[in-house]
This record gives sequence, C-alpha cells and structure tokens, in this order.
Amino acid sequence: MTEESERPDLAGLQRRLAEFAAARDWQPYHTPKNLVAALSVEASELVEIFQWLTPEESAGVMADPETAHRVRDEVADVLAYLLQLCEVLGVDPLAALAAKIDRNERRFPVPGESAESGE
Repeated sequence: MTEESERPDLAGLQRRLAEFAAARDWQPYHTPKNLVAALSVEASELVEIFQWLTPEESAGVMADPETAHRVRDEVADVLAYLLQLCEVLGVDPLAALAAKIDRNERRFPVPGESAESGE
C-alpha cells in the first residue's frame, strides 16, 4: 500500500483486527481490562525506544532504519490495541478525538483571543 488512494481506513482496520481475533477465538481475552493493560505495555515499549535519547537524538530516530522499524511496529501495536478497545467499548475514536480537540480549543484559547471568538 504505497499510494495514498490505497491507504486503509479506520473502520476497515478495526474490521480486520476483529476478524483476526475471531479467527483465533481470542474474543474472550479481549476484555476492556485486558486491552487497556496490553495498550499500556505496548506504549511502554514505544517509550523504551526513546528512554535514554537526547531531544536531538529522539528527533532523528527515524533516520536509522532498524530503529524506525521498531518505532513503526510499536506505534502499530499501540494503535491496534486502542482500536480494539474502542470496538469493544463502542467508542468512535475519531469522534472522541474531534470532541476532545473542540474542548481543548475552548479551554486553551490562542493567546490574545477571547474564548468566545472560536465558537
């Protein structure tokens, strides 16, 4: 999938994850508690890559092919567990993010602008 038009969509990825788990009879293990725990572990594995890097080294982490591969894999793991959690809980992750951005824009207005100007 190299072309932008072939880029997978969120719903399609969630469907693939659900089908993958169903084919292996993993649904009994995909409880919210277990998925959140797995999400935390994978996020920690992503943190581990950056743990002792300087800010400059962390900004250039994708320049090393081996490290870039590890970063992409851990990002994929984090996203996979987050999408599975959303599926189990019935949360639309894009709607949740849009609502959170809206709230943050109201909570943290641009300096010099009134909070009401963006509404």
